[in-house]
Amino acid sequence: MAERILGPQGSKRRTRFLWVPMLAIAALALLFAVGAQAVHDTGAFELDGNATNGAALGDDWDNVCHQATGTGCSTTSNTNGATAVSWVAELNTNATIFTGGGSKDPQDINNWAWKDGAGGLPDKDNLLHSFAARYNTTEGDVLFFGSDRLDNSGDAQQGFWFFQNPVGLGNNSVGGGSGFTGVHQTGDVLVISDFSNGGTTSTITVYKWDPSCKKTGGTCGDANLRTLGTSTNAKCSTAAANDAFCGIVNPGTITMPWSFTDKSGTANNGALNGEFYEGGINLTNLGLAGECFSSVASETRSSTSTTATLKDFVLGNFGHCGSTTVTQQSVSGTVGTSGYPSTSIGTGSVTVSDQATVSVTNATTWAGNVQFHLRGPIGAANETSVDIGAAQPVSNSSPTANSPGTNTVTSAGDYCWSATFTPTTDHITGSSDDGTNECFTVNPVTPSLPTTAGDDVSLGSAVTDTAALSGTSNQPGSPVINPTTAGAAAGGTITFALYKADCTTPATGTAGTLSFTVSGDNTYGPASFTPDAAGTYHWKATYAPATGDPNNVGSTYNSNCTDANEDVVVSTVASSMSSAQSFIPNDSATITAPSGGNLAGSVKFEVFANATCTGASIYDQTVTVSGASPQTVHTTNTTVSTTAANVSWRLTYTSTNSAQRSISANCFEKTGLTIDNGGTISSGP
Repeated sequence: MAERILGPQGSKRRTRFLWVPMLAIAALALLFAVGAQAVHDTGAFELDGNATNGAALGDDWDNVCHQATGTGCSTTSNTNGATAVSWVAELNTNATIFTGGGSKDPQDINNWAWKDGAGGLPDKDNLLHSFAARYNTTEGDVLFFGSDRLDNSGDAQQGFWFFQNPVGLGNNSVGGGSGFTGVHQTGDVLVISDFSNGGTTSTITVYKWDPSCKKTGGTCGDANLRTLGTSTNAKCSTAAANDAFCGIVNPGTITMPWSFTDKSGTANNGALNGEFYEGGINLTNLGLAGECFSSVASETRSSTSTTATLKDFVLGNFGHCGSTTVTQQSVSGTVGTSGYPSTSIGTGSVTVSDQATVSVTNATTWAGNVQFHLRGPIGAANETSVDIGAAQPVSNSSPTANSPGTNTVTSAGDYCWSATFTPTTDHITGSSDDGTNECFTVNPVTPSLPTTAGDDVSLGSAVTDTAALSGTSNQPGSPVINPTTAGAAAGGTITFALYKADCTTPATGTAGTLSFTVSGDNTYGPASFTPDAAGTYHWKATYAPATGDPNNVGSTYNSNCTDANEDVVVSTVASSMSSAQSFIPNDSATITAPSGGNLAGSVKFEVFANATCTGASIYDQTVTVSGASPQTVHTTNTTVSTTAANVSWRLTYTSTNSAQRSISANCFEKTGLTIDNGGTISSGP
């Protein structure tokens, strides 16, 4: 039966430990500085001299066995919160035995040697199973450990090593046997226990590996081994409530919860008095809280001396001193074509961030730094990959870090964060996260391109159109992540085109300015075109971003000619006509002289827009006369017309033949007309 679990006691119980040997006084001062933190009464685990779980008394080794192996452990229950477990069977009594003079606890592991099939090992020193478990309890960070052995003939001295580095069996030749893999790290823990008088007396000493110990003296129990605590009264069933370490053997025959056959062949998996041992140490009391242990080894030895000959051992994996980094970037919009959450580039800059949470297995106290990194737009010519600020500190008390500063991306595309944890605590492996929850997509914008056509016109006039570009994004900055140079305003061109009524045939005529250079949101135009035919026309406008600009998507407005506001009509106008008759007057004159020779001289014709030859003439012409009599001469008016109803002519003959007389000006020709112009006629509406 398990003993009753006692609660923590006050500081008055501490004085009993002042009677330990002088060698451990300095170490024990450390143990009591942190208060009453017991190992046997944590409530997490039973240290009661048997391996089977008692009702409501915490875990026991049957739970550890099931968690480690899943079968053959007389229970189907795992532990309740153990952070690390180990359970190893070594039923071959001739397997893994220490050999060679270098196999001593003060020596580093690379000096140890082992072999199989040696024979001759005392049965009391032959281990069959070894087990360990670790818990974080309200009393501190606690290690529990134990073993069972083939025979109980004689007192037993055992050691338990907890290694920070992974330790395993090697194949290299060392000291007449094979070597081990792995070496010690400062802080490895060795517990040496001796049970005598049938297990009624328990002596336990706890050491840590410390290379600053060069030889025995003070708190140095031996070279490389510093004493953390020792007691000659460390039996768990009688230990004080604030014990930092204790051990216990089975006081009588018990039934082991797994297959067990001792030398005596005790029935029903029976283990005789002293064939089962278990113990525990409070790492918090020993100043080793949070230390990570990868491997555990139980060993039998010739005595409790640090230089005792090591005999049998069982080696097992214990806790994986690893870390896990889980991250989450800030973009949470609709999943895009790349399968990542997406957001819009907006006006040209998107603020993004990342968060990382680090967890470390099998270490309660740890610290390190998280370096955030951002890469993108992935696969683009302007892809940038950059560390984001300084590494951010994390620890077991503050395991979450946020990317430092305000970080912006200025180019559309896919981006991926990553976060890498680098521990500053020894023997913890780093980790990173760059999974899909670290990637996001920045989508380009499609600017709005509404246009406004000018008024309808008459044939021969130009039609116009104007575009109001809006919703553009600035072009990427340099570099695209956290730029030092801001990106330029959206560039490119807006091109207008005029189409005939069918929406597919380009208009013909005289083109004005149809293309305009873009610089961000603005009004562009007016574009102009003078069609050569009447009809209904449709404007279309196309925006083409600048070459290499990923942030803006080109677009065409009114491509299907459905916006009536983009229609213009070119029309002809109605015409009318009125007539007004006019006449071009001409005249002729015949000159006769019966004698005196040939005619010589000129006739002056003058025409007036009245019947009286008064006022200014509307036309006059002088025509030469020559030759034999008679001679007829004519006016040649082709340009001067008149609408007058009465016309009169005045003629003058000037003779240059002295034998013939001149004829003075005479108004003797008159013309009267009746004019009917008939009104106005029209082409119709």
